[in-house]
Amino acid sequence: MSLRHALLAMLTAEPMTGYDAAKRFEASVGHVWHAPDSQIYPELRKMEKDGLIAGEQVRWGPRSTKTRYSITDDGIGALRDWMNTTLEYQPVRDPVHLQAAYYEWADPECARDHLRRHIDYHQQQVDQWVAMRETILATTHPNIAKRLEKYPAADHEKIVAYKAFTYEGLIDKSRAEIAWARRGLDLVDSLNPDN
Repeated sequence: MSLRHALLAMLTAEPMTGYDAAKRFEASVGHVWHAPDSQIYPELRKMEKDGLIAGEQVRWGPRSTKTRYSITDDGIGALRDWMNTTLEYQPVRDPVHLQAAYYEWADPECARDHLRRHIDYHQQQVDQWVAMRETILATTHPNIAKRLEKYPAADHEKIVAYKAFTYEGLIDKSRAEIAWARRGLDLVDSLNPDN
């Protein structure tokens, strides 16, 4: 159900078409909850059917229309209920760490390659999230700017601080993965001095 709640949270900033929601999803909540367009559009239709959002036909081009969705009072209530619910942790499925547990079966150079790729991936994530955090703190990110326009100035500090806090957690997790992979490279080298 987290996709539904991610979409509800996005719609608290402003009404959006399905296309707008898919684009904004990728550039914001998509960093913490991945969902392809093929899941977003059907979920929006289900949410409308459930009364959480309301769809309105708006002009798109000279002869066409699109549906623009707005969150309803029931949608705001559902989002608040979810936000006040303690989440259950899901069992871990981590193929990278599973594979690392059995590197004795891997060619040492393949193990090194896996770890280098892990470092590269997480460094890209850190770079992306640091940049995102900076735009949030500077209030120059378009989604933050829209949200700040809509809500009273008394809420601005909270809006910015909680979004930045989320990205700080992502940055910390990726930096920990980089440090772990570097230790793994040292371990592979120490256990395979001839390779």
